[in-house]
Amino acid sequence: MTSTDELPVRVGVFGLLGSGNLGNDGSLEAVLGYLRADHPDAVVDALCGGPEAVTARFGIPATRMHWNRAEYRTASRVGAIASKGLGKFVDIFRTAAWVRRHDVVIVPGMGVLEATLPLRPWGFPYSLFLLCASGRLLGTRVALVSVGAAEIRNRPTRALVRWSGRLAAYRSYRDAQSRDAMRAMGVDTARDEVYPDLAFSLPAPPAGPPSDVPGTVCVGVMDFHGGNDDRARADEIYGRYLDGTIRFVRTLVEEGRPVRLLTGDRCDATVVAAILEAVDSPLVTAAEPTSLDDLMKEMTAADTVVAVRYHNLICALKTGTPVLALSYAAKSDALMERMGLGAYCHPAREVDADRLLEQFRALEKRAPELRQTLAERNLAAARQLQDQFSSLTVAVFPATGHAHAHARQESP
Repeated sequence: MTSTDELPVRVGVFGLLGSGNLGNDGSLEAVLGYLRADHPDAVVDALCGGPEAVTARFGIPATRMHWNRAEYRTASRVGAIASKGLGKFVDIFRTAAWVRRHDVVIVPGMGVLEATLPLRPWGFPYSLFLLCASGRLLGTRVALVSVGAAEIRNRPTRALVRWSGRLAAYRSYRDAQSRDAMRAMGVDTARDEVYPDLAFSLPAPPAGPPSDVPGTVCVGVMDFHGGNDDRARADEIYGRYLDGTIRFVRTLVEEGRPVRLLTGDRCDATVVAAILEAVDSPLVTAAEPTSLDDLMKEMTAADTVVAVRYHNLICALKTGTPVLALSYAAKSDALMERMGLGAYCHPAREVDADRLLEQFRALEKRAPELRQTLAERNLAAARQLQDQFSSLTVAVFPATGHAHAHARQESP
């Protein structure tokens, strides 16, 4: 059979995509860019949380991840609980049938192996386990690409994540501590590599001219109630975070600084509303980004960024805009350290507005130097991700698909 007669590679992408989280969709966008460049003949579709949104934005067919459409609503009535239970059973066969139709399934980035935000074991961890188990049983290669991981205490969630990692055909991580966490949970990571987050492969908008006077500060917010281990004090954590953020924004406004509020998920709108109500000033405005590109455009126009969400931080770093991280997990600290801004992290669980302002002013004093550092680190990240995509092609795609990646790697 000649190469022109060969069937195209069938590639599936899997995750909580199209569900309102801009970072997750940005990871999908990065992988689709890789597929278009290195595997242009591949037939691509998705199994995801928001299939209609994925098809509308990215133009690929998509299937709903869960049979039960109320999967992520709290079930209190007997009928709803029974429906959820039935859905878990039906999803075994639905997932296997979808996996069977593919040569390769890619889980594009995201924190799929962590529980740094509230997470139930029978939600996404169960779905990921079904995917990886189906891949192993049916001979479809499942690749976890530049994913985030964290050591998990909850035993059912830990077991599902551990077995998902073991059953995947390919694993790479977005930071070294993610690989360390998987090793600590019993996964052999000897052959697993660490690369930057996939969003660093997205194109950044052109930078505007630098301002001669202090200008706009972008403040990325989050509907933050702590993580899986913080459920007992979730309201306290949220109240402290919101109060500290409001005090910080109010001080900037009193100094005449324009503040632009940014979100990273649909649920963050409530935080924006609370800040706008508390700081009633025309200097405070809110953007409505629908993609990481929208976020990057907002940040390119700003002098400085203060943000909580992981991919808000990435967008600021990618555009070379000095950023201060309100860090809710070790992954944020690792990201900032990797990009040369490790000194500019502040705990999201214990926001101290006075200390935050001190760090913010120190950040702005070093802005020119930090912009140069970010330019250098971004070039290195782009090269590392090119290596990641070439490695992925060799590891999980049929041998006939390697030529595209090889040609790309050798291109000037």
